[in-house]
Amino acid sequence: MITAPDRTPLTREFFDRPVLDVAPDLLGRILVRSTPDGPIELRLTEVEAYDGPNDPGSHAYRGRTARNDVMFGPPGRVYVYFTYGMWHCMNLVCGPEGMPCAVLLRAGEVTEGADLTRKRRLSARNDKELAKGPARLATALDVDRALDGTDACALGGGPLTLLTGAPVHSDQVRSGPRTGVAGDGGVHPWRFWIANDPTVSPYRAHVPRRPRT
Repeated sequence: MITAPDRTPLTREFFDRPVLDVAPDLLGRILVRSTPDGPIELRLTEVEAYDGPNDPGSHAYRGRTARNDVMFGPPGRVYVYFTYGMWHCMNLVCGPEGMPCAVLLRAGEVTEGADLTRKRRLSARNDKELAKGPARLATALDVDRALDGTDACALGGGPLTLLTGAPVHSDQVRSGPRTGVAGDGGVHPWRFWIANDPTVSPYRAHVPRRPRT
């Protein structure tokens, strides 16, 4: 008998833990994006942890800025950043307030509202590619900087909410180096994904940019 995913919203206490505990525990959880056209639901299949001042790969490694300000706030908030002048990426803040840690949402399976995401992801060859990668995930869910700071634990719900879903057993969780992270931050095995899931994005090592000649 298949058990239906748990629809209970995750509490702020869930996120108020060390980032390396929260990150793998997000796998299998359901992210709900409320839109005027209807809800979109995404089962998380791949994430990356960023450990603030302890992590050279983190946006908060060198301190607080206007860009990363949300990372220093209460756990359970949404941190959205703009990258390469064209893409948005979505993170969930975790750990105690003032400790700027976050989990990047890298990939997921769209379980409801696929028709809405297909309109935004016209280049996807099939539904497994709708949210296969952090920029694709944000695009599919219509997430941009306007949602930076959103409280994913707000009572009564909001534009973004996390549900308990069906947590993944530890023997199905894999870990390895984070995608595209340079230097010392690239050695940490802080990328977590569900084994053999077709929506997980491919790993790519960091490639230094060549200077213009």
